[in-house]
Amino acid sequence: MKILLINGPNLNLLGTREPEIYGSQSFESFFEALKAGMPNVELEYFQSNHEGALLDKLHEAGFGADGIVFNAGALTHTSIALADAVAAISTPVIEVHISNVHRREPFRHHSFLSAHCVGSIVGLGLEGYRLAVQWFLGKG
Repeated sequence: MKILLINGPNLNLLGTREPEIYGSQSFESFFEALKAGMPNVELEYFQSNHEGALLDKLHEAGFGADGIVFNAGALTHTSIALADAVAAISTPVIEVHISNVHRREPFRHHSFLSAHCVGSIVGLGLEGYRLAVQWFLGKG
């Protein structure tokens, strides 16, 4: 089973960015532990601060991967283009947010992606990514 984890803008700063909201662990160390705990799963990770690169990755992986776990960061709340890309691909997508976006600023309460995803996980920290991968494993 092949599952792609995609992170959007500013998520490359996990571990140092606002640790009171996002925690102090880097995504890279979390991802290495995730891979070690799931040796029979082909896990791939991609991060970009650029909307076009995220679109390209969704198009590239969206017809061959078994699942995509996607945290679009702030682009969740602004990008119709990313929502259209998620709607256009055949690979199912789970939307993940580290913080509980519904307990934050009002502009974060709306997601353009959610309507095109099989599910959303918010507010469970990095564990949300693991839960999303586990959901895909239960479907396969």
